[in-house]
Amino acid sequence: MNAFITNLIAQSTWVTGGAVIAGIVILVMFFIVAQFFRIWLQAYMSNADVSLLDLIGMRLRKVDPMTIVLCRIQMVKAGIHDVDVNDLESHYLAGGRLLNVSRAMISANRAQIDLDWRKACAIDLAGRDIIDAVNTSVNPKVIDVPNPEGGKRSIDAVAMDGIQLKAKARVTVKTNIAQLIGGATEETIVARVGEGIVSAIGSAETHKVVLENPDRISKAVLAKGLDSGTAFEILSIDIADIDVGQNIGAKLQADQAEADKRRFQAEAEKRRAMAIAQAAENRAKVEENKAVVVLAEAEVPKAMADAFRSGNMGIMDYYRMKNIQADTTMRNSIGKDDTTGEQKT
Repeated sequence: MNAFITNLIAQSTWVTGGAVIAGIVILVMFFIVAQFFRIWLQAYMSNADVSLLDLIGMRLRKVDPMTIVLCRIQMVKAGIHDVDVNDLESHYLAGGRLLNVSRAMISANRAQIDLDWRKACAIDLAGRDIIDAVNTSVNPKVIDVPNPEGGKRSIDAVAMDGIQLKAKARVTVKTNIAQLIGGATEETIVARVGEGIVSAIGSAETHKVVLENPDRISKAVLAKGLDSGTAFEILSIDIADIDVGQNIGAKLQADQAEADKRRFQAEAEKRRAMAIAQAAENRAKVEENKAVVVLAEAEVPKAMADAFRSGNMGIMDYYRMKNIQADTTMRNSIGKDDTTGEQKT
């Protein structure tokens, strides 16, 4: 009898313990279900196809269930059914801006723009603003050339007649979704259009031709395909303003003439210096020759003394030579100019 009572008590203990455990499990499940029930019900009523197990798994993977469900509902209501919960979670875990991507997909779908989920995620993960890209595809935007933020007010170019022209352009572009990843940005468009304007003005025969037909610049620039390799497609290039600048050709000619003048002056100064040096050299040679003459004249008395001693010259010969010298000196003094002291011609 005691054994029976003991077994009965043991069984009741096990039953009570099991009931307590079952109650705890049921209570935990109730709290879990209660936590996700509102989100699950919202997804269920929207035909978003999100189960409770998916919501619990999101919480375990540290994914915000509300964000996933909201994006899923928005895309389903917009008619996009090829993006499932796993795709949304993958982009969320990769650090993407899920709400932006889902809104961009909806906008592209409404505007009938070819944009799939993988490409949209890649654009977002690349750091590009996917919403702005889609909006620009629908509503083209205008880019000023040159960019006023760069501090430059106009594109300056010189026509073939030497007249400077200052041009401003407005470029209408839309996003090229296919080249958005890896494509060049607005700065490249601005630089290429500016280069094309300079080339078009520089090839014009006169500045008047450009002023009469500004559209020839836009046509020439647009025909070059400047949007190649960029994230945009150029729709139009419009010349907003053209002003006449300086006469660069005349200024360059004046500068060249001034440079030639300084060069010729330098060459003339060089020739004058050479002439002065040559005259000084000639004077040195004259003095050198005079010194030779003086040395030669110093030998005359010696020669006369030798002639006297040898009997080859007499006293009458000596006086005759003196008379000739005196006569020569007199003729030279008569022939000199009294004002300048130079020999008369």
